[in-house]
Amino acid sequence: MPDFSRERDAMVDSQIHTADVTDRRLLKALRTLPRHKFMPKSKAAIAYADCEVEAAAGRWMLRPRDLGLLIHAAHVQPDELVLNIASGRGYAAAVLSRMAETVVCVEADATLVKKSSDALADAGCDNTAVLEGDPLKGAPGQGPYDVIFVEGAVEETPRVWFDQLKDGGRLAVIVRRGSIGKAMIYTRSGDSIGQRVVFDSTPRIIPGFEKDAGFVF
Repeated sequence: MPDFSRERDAMVDSQIHTADVTDRRLLKALRTLPRHKFMPKSKAAIAYADCEVEAAAGRWMLRPRDLGLLIHAAHVQPDELVLNIASGRGYAAAVLSRMAETVVCVEADATLVKKSSDALADAGCDNTAVLEGDPLKGAPGQGPYDVIFVEGAVEETPRVWFDQLKDGGRLAVIVRRGSIGKAMIYTRSGDSIGQRVVFDSTPRIIPGFEKDAGFVF
């Protein structure tokens, strides 16, 4: 039986600390949450490896380093409301739940909604809610949000997500075009949207998030 506690420590020490992630709440969440329980049992042996993991057919969890860096860049605060787009099996939501007041997840796959809800409950993440819906549309009925976090890459960013941000709210997403991918933080200021690149990464694109004329940025 693998020593998952030791593997988590190794993940944080070799992948997260070395990427200059310093938020203690984030580091504690990554060090304590059972990432292997948010993926198929057949993938548990690589749960803490420096790679993407296929959580379901066509759906991939971000590398731990990319997840940690992107959450760190979003500057999630304890009193904030977070929307987790395309939440998959719920690991990112679990990490975010340790940092925010409430996390709302939107996931299109009914099976993943059930699996992630069960995994989050088992992990004691009682400040999360998983909704079945279209991630392209976000979850406007629950917002506006302080932070929107996208689990995976998109080719372009839907306009509607920006409309669901509070003033000062941040959207954390990896935008990939061909072989080039940039992790972005978009910040809403009134009717304007600022943007900054935080690191390079090329994770797989979430199915349904290919380029379309209705997208921006």
